[in-house]
Amino acid sequence: MSKLKLPNTIKMVITDFDGVVTDNCVYINDDFTMSRKLNFKDIMAFSMLKKNGYDVAVVSGEENSAIKTLAEKFKIKEVHQNIRNKLEVLKDIIKRYNLTSDEYLYIGDDINDLECLRYSKYKVTVLHAPQELKEVKGIQIAENAAGNGAFREVADCLIG
Repeated sequence: MSKLKLPNTIKMVITDFDGVVTDNCVYINDDFTMSRKLNFKDIMAFSMLKKNGYDVAVVSGEENSAIKTLAEKFKIKEVHQNIRNKLEVLKDIIKRYNLTSDEYLYIGDDINDLECLRYSKYKVTVLHAPQELKEVKGIQIAENAAGNGAFREVADCLIG
């Protein structure tokens, strides 16, 4: 049972991808393309969230085909890749969906998520996150590892 405590006011889950949904590793193929490993528990979380009425947004500093595949499969409208200023994108999503601070959750794992985590009322990080993130006021830390159920843990907590 997860120790995460999230309110029933959440309408949208906004998440980083690598290091949250993946194990934070990339594999370099012989043709120099990169690939990532995904866990079906975390993939199922996208489906569970959508089926239970939650909007999902992905805000990633990288671009990869895994994000595109999941976005198409689960009809995720808010997909932002190659983002250098995640806070700007977060604020834009909040504004366009007319969300209050009680209606969204941000999940991030590294220093490029720090501003978003500090800005958000409800925030979650993962076990391997740098100490600086773990010290953000009000942050919660998923018990499952990134790429091994951390994203699913959040979904299970919300759907409960």
